[in-house]
Amino acid sequence: MKNKVLIVAVHPDDETLGCGGTLLKHKANGDEIHWLICTTIDKSHSYYKIREEEIEKFIKMHRLNEDIIKAQVNALDLESTIGRAKFEDYEAVFVRNLEAFKSQDIQYGIFGDIDLDKHRKWEETVCEKAQMTAVLPLWQEDRKKLVKEFIDLGFKARIVVVNKTMMSPEFLGRDLSHELLEEIEKTGADVCGENGEYHTVVYDGPLFKTPLNLNFSKEVKDIEGKWAKIEVLI
Repeated sequence: MKNKVLIVAVHPDDETLGCGGTLLKHKANGDEIHWLICTTIDKSHSYYKIREEEIEKFIKMHRLNEDIIKAQVNALDLESTIGRAKFEDYEAVFVRNLEAFKSQDIQYGIFGDIDLDKHRKWEETVCEKAQMTAVLPLWQEDRKKLVKEFIDLGFKARIVVVNKTMMSPEFLGRDLSHELLEEIEKTGADVCGENGEYHTVVYDGPLFKTPLNLNFSKEVKDIEGKWAKIEVLI
């Protein structure tokens, strides 16, 4: 039996970093895969302010050219929906997008969170509002084991942002590898970057029809004295 599966990613790349193995299984099964990119929460939640700050940082840090996101979608051979909303109506817009998928007989939303309870609670809440079920296949898995599996599966991800309070800008422009993980671990940072130590762009892997032809700048830009990034262009 073929299934319709919705991958819900807070940030672009989360779908491959967090659910790469699951995506491979669904693709091998011939399932229909959809991708929804999102972020944030509404003001009725006490978590709103934290998420609002996270989004502001995300916009400043990532600001991925939308052409890159579209290129990822094309290379992954997926259908995508990019939700657009303001902070005050984000959750409502998010749920409406889920309801649209529900109307297409998509029953499940797959999230790549590993162990952040507040994230899981929100994901389950919005899915419930859309009469869908949130699925977290990586929940409570070992972080280091997951990123090693990601590398072993053949995915290619390059570090494009680092938090300078946790990691040196010298890590910018380097691809994730087992050797690099050991270097990251020696700094005391989480190898999976779950505490915001670093962010990547995934540009190739077993799910990609062809690698993305990206240009990574060598110039390091400072953001608010805390973050450092390199530009990514296509």
